[in-house]
Order: sequence, then structure tokens, then C-alpha cells
Amino acid sequence: MTHQSAIWVYLSASPLFGLALTLICYLLAVKIYHKGHGNPLLNPVALSVLMIVMVLSLFDISYQSYFSGAQFIHFLLGPATVALAIPLYFQLGKLKKVWIPLSFALVLGISFSGFSAYYIAQFLGASEQTMLSLIPKSVTAPVAMGISEKNGGLPTLTAVFVVITGVIGAVVGGWVFKVFRIEDDSVKGVAMGVTAHGLGTARSFQISPQMGAFAGLAMALSASVSALILPLVLSLIQKT
Repeated sequence: MTHQSAIWVYLSASPLFGLALTLICYLLAVKIYHKGHGNPLLNPVALSVLMIVMVLSLFDISYQSYFSGAQFIHFLLGPATVALAIPLYFQLGKLKKVWIPLSFALVLGISFSGFSAYYIAQFLGASEQTMLSLIPKSVTAPVAMGISEKNGGLPTLTAVFVVITGVIGAVVGGWVFKVFRIEDDSVKGVAMGVTAHGLGTARSFQISPQMGAFAGLAMALSASVSALILPLVLSLIQKT
């Protein structure tokens, strides 16, 4: 075994490998994103995921080995989510004015997302378990997986759908707003938070603080509301 190979074997077995790989891939993705002048197709999170998957596949490194180091970043998701309250505080005045339409938007958005996911998948010939796994695709992953398991879906498949939904929402959301001439950042933020959860929220903060604040609020509220509404959506589907 060469000296370089020995070093690589040691590093890949170290818990710090996952942490270092995640940070390096994300920094590279951010540079690519800026070089591309903020093109949504070059979303840093999506690029980071692709880079990490390529490295793990290329060197035959298990996900468990990678996550033993990456779990340190995973732990920070909780504090980062709580920290979303800070930019929202600065939008408190506007939030008081729009809480009624915001509530309607959450209920309608979550309901439509569940119904449309199920029936589109049914039209395309998906299995019943796949359709059930798709219903909570627009909810943040931990909540979506719990809803999926309770309703008869496959939690791991739901997690994949959640990531795909977030990436697509973060990439095409801005273009959708331009097509429909939506200019209010609070409206755009709610739409991104409800449909594209964490990735949509991250993309919203890249556009404006107000959009990011409302996206974070919508993401957090939709996670709670989804646990109540989506089982009702499923019961209505089963009755039809």
C-alpha cells in the first residue's frame, strides 16, 4: 500500500472525514454558485449532495461511516431552525397583518400538495405504498417520515421525495414567481416554505431577508399543520 493510500484509508475511517467532506463540498458548491451568478440550477445544497454521493460511491464508503462525522452538522439543524425566529421577529409587524390569509394559504397549500401528489402518482401507475409515501413530500423530512410511516408509506422513500421536492422548489420557484408576476417577498416566502421546506427556505434567504423569514415561518407551521391535515387528506382519498 502506498503512503497516499494509507493516508486515505486512515482519513476515510475517521469520524472527522464526514464532517470535512461535507464542509469542503459545500464550500466548493458555494463557489460554483457564485461563479454562475446565482443561477438557481447551481443550488449549493443540491450540488453538495451530488458531490458527496459521488465521493462515497467512488471510494465505496458506507453512509454509516460518512454520517459518523456528518452527524455534527446534522445536530446543528435544530439550533439553526430555532434561529429562524430572529429574522421573523423583524417582520412581526407585517406578520400581524397577514396571519389570516397566511393560515388559509397553509391549509390549502398542504391539502393540495397531498391530493395532487397522490392522484398524479396514481395516474402514472405508481404502487399504493409509493402514493402514500408521496403525500407528505412537501413537509420537512423528520415530520414527513413520521407521517408516512403512520399512514402506511415507506419513510425512507418519503425522505428521498422530500429532498427531490426541496431541490426542485428551490430551483424553479423564482421562475414561477416571475411567470405569475408575484413580487411580494412575504407571499413568495410562504409559497417556498410550504412547498419546498428547508431547501426553499435557504433559497429564500439568498433572495431577501423578508422572503427567508416568511419561508421559515411557513416551513415550521406547515410541519405542525401537516400532522393534522394530511391524515384527513388520506381519509378523504380512501373514501373516494
